[in-house]
Amino acid sequence: MFSLDKKILNFLVIISFTFITFWWTFFIFHQSFDIYIVISVIIIRMIASRFIYNDYSLSWSKASQKSFLIKSVVNIVAFLIYLPIFYGKIRFSFMMSELFIYLFTINFTMYVYYYFINKSRVRKTKSVVIYGAGKAGIKLESEFHHSEYRVKFFIDDDKIIQNRSIDAIKVISKDKLKQSIGTSKLDLLVIAMPSVQKDTTKDIYNDLSEYFNEIKILPSIDEILDSKDFSTQLKDISVEDLLARHPKDLDKKTIKKFLENKTILVTGAGGSIGSEICRQCEKFGAKKLILLDHSEYNLYTIEQELKDIQSVCVMQSVVNLNTLDATFKTHKPEIVIHAAAYKHVPLVEANIHEGILNNIKGTKNVIDVSIKHGVQKFVMISTDKAVRPTNVMGTTKRICELYAQNSNGNGIDIVAVRFGNVLGSSGSVIPKFKSQIEKRQNITVTHKDITRYFMLIPEACELVLQAGAIGSGGEIFILDMGKPIKIVDLAQKMIDLSGLSDIHIEFTGLRPGEKLYEELLIDDSDCKTDYESITVAKPTPYEINKLNRDIEELIKCEDKLAKLKDIVPEFNHQTNI
Repeated sequence: MFSLDKKILNFLVIISFTFITFWWTFFIFHQSFDIYIVISVIIIRMIASRFIYNDYSLSWSKASQKSFLIKSVVNIVAFLIYLPIFYGKIRFSFMMSELFIYLFTINFTMYVYYYFINKSRVRKTKSVVIYGAGKAGIKLESEFHHSEYRVKFFIDDDKIIQNRSIDAIKVISKDKLKQSIGTSKLDLLVIAMPSVQKDTTKDIYNDLSEYFNEIKILPSIDEILDSKDFSTQLKDISVEDLLARHPKDLDKKTIKKFLENKTILVTGAGGSIGSEICRQCEKFGAKKLILLDHSEYNLYTIEQELKDIQSVCVMQSVVNLNTLDATFKTHKPEIVIHAAAYKHVPLVEANIHEGILNNIKGTKNVIDVSIKHGVQKFVMISTDKAVRPTNVMGTTKRICELYAQNSNGNGIDIVAVRFGNVLGSSGSVIPKFKSQIEKRQNITVTHKDITRYFMLIPEACELVLQAGAIGSGGEIFILDMGKPIKIVDLAQKMIDLSGLSDIHIEFTGLRPGEKLYEELLIDDSDCKTDYESITVAKPTPYEINKLNRDIEELIKCEDKLAKLKDIVPEFNHQTNI
């Protein structure tokens, strides 16, 4: 009944406004009022409103720019219908004048109704500045009408729109904002640029954080939901947003060509890297995914997440050669991406045999089975800790690199990809620091000078797949990780973002096997690829039969550290620094 009343009200508006605008037009043109013409126009306008864009049921309280356009289109169509009927009986200028008066009256009335119905009754107690005067920023400004925030300025880097205004709100530059604020602080800065590069977000934060009590950002264009208000999707700026680097030469066409319509097996499919590799395979159109992991929970989690691709969960360890062989025989993968590994340095130091078995024996098994079953390409995930290793984990990964590099040429292209830490991965410092901050504990850092390379998980995985796509076999690809970051600076940044002044940094001392800094190259003899973000390390020959014997001996021998040193002479075990 409520809906019916609204439709009837729309027709009543047409009747009354048409009478008013025709009366005024007749008066202006000094002509006598013709009721026949007026009634005919009303009927035609009502029919047009009923059948064009469902205009008769349009909700004025939810009006938008499109609503005003629809009103105009509906009435112009009606005009084109009744114009030939009355042409010659009444002047064309008369009909045009009445139409424009009618369009102005009905659209203006609809806007006034929308404004007063939606006018916020909330008292404006806080100030907000929106960085970005594009579609997202304008949408946010309209949503803030119903909140306690009053939009004070738009900021935009486009000089063309600076010093103009949007809904009476001035658009200014960053420098102008600093002059306007002076030494005071505003409540909130919203970075409303969902498609902008992470580097830009970082620059804005570094430049303006001291002028605001709080900074929030919209999610990226891939994450934002158009169906929800943007203001409800704002999130606190995170350390990941400030440290993230977006590779400028990411070649999505090459990745898509590499993965599309392929059957892909991912080991360690439930881990931080493996699960993101699976997501990217789904995104780039792989035909089928074989998810292999020894963790039941991790497998279940990633399997539940993948909705648009056929996937098979295989719960097994890469250490078991027989079950691995059966999996390859059953599913016949075309591409294998080997992400399964023990990566936590202190834990592998405390469990040397298991680290060697899982990392080295497991990798050897996956490579051998891939060769046996004629896989097209094998991509192994490596680490910067494999370069001049000081710990067991890094040394095991270096041996894996050697085995991958020197097993190539058996009808399968085998490549390894080496990179540093990924932001937010399991076991990394960022989740640990977040947990300590949530518990209001001091942050523990091993050494004031320790540094690490960092990259976002999705970006690292995209570059891994890009490297896999361009590899012809035998390469160790190295991802450009940018400049190393001091962990103490990272910890301080997270404390600053938390807004808690009672949290401090404590230094606990380097752990066994831990370096002050990591490297990505053993020497400087790397080769360039077509992409600046990816280089190739110099190959290290190692006779494969000897390496096989050395690995078997390593697994069986008592003095594993000595044998690791024998295979990797640059291994300099640091037990206590």
